[in-house]
Amino acid sequence: MSENPENPVPFFRPEARSPRGFIDKRSHQIAIERHLITTVSKVYEDFGFEALQTPAFEYADALGKFLPDSDRPNVGVFAQQDDDEQWMALRYDLTAPLARFAAQNWETLPKPFRRYAFGPVWRNEKPGPGRLREFMQCDADIVGSDRPEADAEMIALAVAGYKALDVPARLRVNNRKLLNGLLTSLGVSEPGQQLGVLRAIDKLDRFGLEGVALLLGAGRKDDSGDYTKGAQLPEFAIQPVLDFVSAGGAATRAAVLEKLAAVLANSAEGQAGLEDLTRIDTALTAMGVGEEAAIFDPGIVRGLEYYTGPVFEGELLLETRDDKGNLVQMGSVGGGGRYDDLVARFTGQQVPSTGFSFGVSRLAAALALTDLGKKNVARGPIVIIAFSESDMGEYFKFAADVRAAGMAAEVYLGRSGMKAQMKYADRRLSPAVVMMGEDELKAGQVTIKDLDLGRDLAMQISDNKAWKEGRPGQVTLSHAEAINHLKSITENR
Repeated sequence: MSENPENPVPFFRPEARSPRGFIDKRSHQIAIERHLITTVSKVYEDFGFEALQTPAFEYADALGKFLPDSDRPNVGVFAQQDDDEQWMALRYDLTAPLARFAAQNWETLPKPFRRYAFGPVWRNEKPGPGRLREFMQCDADIVGSDRPEADAEMIALAVAGYKALDVPARLRVNNRKLLNGLLTSLGVSEPGQQLGVLRAIDKLDRFGLEGVALLLGAGRKDDSGDYTKGAQLPEFAIQPVLDFVSAGGAATRAAVLEKLAAVLANSAEGQAGLEDLTRIDTALTAMGVGEEAAIFDPGIVRGLEYYTGPVFEGELLLETRDDKGNLVQMGSVGGGGRYDDLVARFTGQQVPSTGFSFGVSRLAAALALTDLGKKNVARGPIVIIAFSESDMGEYFKFAADVRAAGMAAEVYLGRSGMKAQMKYADRRLSPAVVMMGEDELKAGQVTIKDLDLGRDLAMQISDNKAWKEGRPGQVTLSHAEAINHLKSITENR
């Protein structure tokens, strides 16, 4: 609390701070996210998906619990009780609202129902590096088709999306039926032990086959001496699981299927999973999705707990480093799969569904660390320098002419001098500044400084005299010529 000398009553000065897990976004990050969403939405529409927007809030019982082991409706989500005592919660993803919408409108929807959606979602979790409480998603789903070709289309759609974004990525595909079938054939049916197998396989990239073998068995001790308990599989069951995971190293999707067929020869469920993947491969090949864009990888296990069939994960094939040159691990930049229990919570009837979600916020964060992100930098407006109060009308008239020609423009409205105004334009990432001093106004001319070109040319000038004489990136033109010159500057950026 502080006290105003003119008013002895204490007043409170809040600390300016953002809530943990929430971030402010400036134009650069917004521009990248907007580009991602616009580009991906166009791909969704090209594949025949209909846009759908649902409210940010859903009733908590309809939304379902993000953390299913808790009885409180406000754990894992941001929830509040309405005046009718019903609990509402901010959506934690875009799929749960789709389930509610589909159940509520099923009789009138075209079936299968193909929808896409984008927007923010909220999760009341402990924030950390790369883990926010508010982030963007951009999903597409097919509700009401049990065909493996529907899964193939989601994979092809994801591949097309990354290609349209000019993002090097590939889809890694697995099927829950494969591992379920293998473990059942080995007599591993206890849910806790199955989860231990999933966790062990998930460490393949970090620990290799040898480390996974230890985690499938008694456990593993790391270099620091810390011990991780294993899945406690019997000795005879460990090698088949390792053979299963190793099948992902084959050169083609067909070769992976051939290796898996040998491992899953004694499993009816596993064979059903292989049939799904065979049909997916046929459809992907027909759609022109090459081996380098989508691979079959039994090592993909994230999400297998809740997906009911094929599962896919988008892997960024791009090295990302921060400002200090440190490698940044971005992880998955999209994912999806088949979940046939989507509408059953409401109707009691299974409705087969499959979908894919681009990780917009994570992908935008990754691109911001690369040259690809610079392609979508939000450029500022053309800035018109304000030299004198008496000529403000001339400045605003020229700004209006620039806007009428289809370009963004603003007149500087601060009270700083020329140097500060140039610095302002530079910080706004303006493509150019316009100078209309006394001489230009008398001659009916405009001086334009191309900021990017001037910056590049300035680096080639070695002395002050050359700087003053050359005025890099600067030209003086008539009003009509100036408009055309500004167009050429902005169109080439």
